[in-house]
Amino acid sequence: MRRLSIIFILLLNNSLVSAQTWEFGGFLGGTGYMGDINPVKPYKLTDPAFGVQVKRNFDEYWSAKLNFMQGNVHASDASSSNAFQVARNLDFNSQVSELSMQIEMNLFKYMAGAYFGYAIRKFSPYLFTGIASFSYNPLTKYNGEDVELRLVQTENFAYKKSAISVPYGAGIKYNFSGHWTLLAEIGYRTAFTDYLDDISGRYIDFSVEAPASPLTRDLADRSIAPKIGTPGTQRGDFRPRDTYMFAGVGLTYTFISFKCPTF
Repeated sequence: MRRLSIIFILLLNNSLVSAQTWEFGGFLGGTGYMGDINPVKPYKLTDPAFGVQVKRNFDEYWSAKLNFMQGNVHASDASSSNAFQVARNLDFNSQVSELSMQIEMNLFKYMAGAYFGYAIRKFSPYLFTGIASFSYNPLTKYNGEDVELRLVQTENFAYKKSAISVPYGAGIKYNFSGHWTLLAEIGYRTAFTDYLDDISGRYIDFSVEAPASPLTRDLADRSIAPKIGTPGTQRGDFRPRDTYMFAGVGLTYTFISFKCPTF
């Protein structure tokens, strides 16, 4: 995350010939997840989320944004309509904290407040993408207690608590009062990990591999009788990456500094 902050600071130090504006704001909404437990519903929001942002608007079309987002994601096989998932009986919940560096492009000519004395559109759809670093830590309930699945190593793999993701999405913004702007946004994150939900590959063969924890046997295969966790058979869906998302509304305030245009 520190590297993203350094890149953002260096970018903002570049000299610009047009008016430059700083924009600060907050975000409230929800989180969603797609992966081995929710493979087919990209629109499903499950938990609340919040965020803050600081943005440099270079001109009417392009901006660079440092963005922090946080929320929980969770899913359970028990709520699935898929018979295999119901029998598999796995679940997880995890807090996701993300720091991202994003490039934003307005589709219309837009900037909050007056700009060189001529009219600018008060609203615009926009697109964004970038790079993010995020932390996660999938948990499950076992005998009434939260258990860190990463430490249990349910697939005999010691994954990290952080990873890189690629955010991308779209939104619409409306400058309703001078420096104040309302926005609505939905953004997906392709994570460079398949363990956001602690599920990825195959069931462990304990005759060959020693369990990493006393809980490994119990939590690797939580299927209800008859057990389906045959060693070496499919536990996850074998897709290499999970996805998470943030969607909601935001409010920003723009500080405008005027400079004479260069002709």
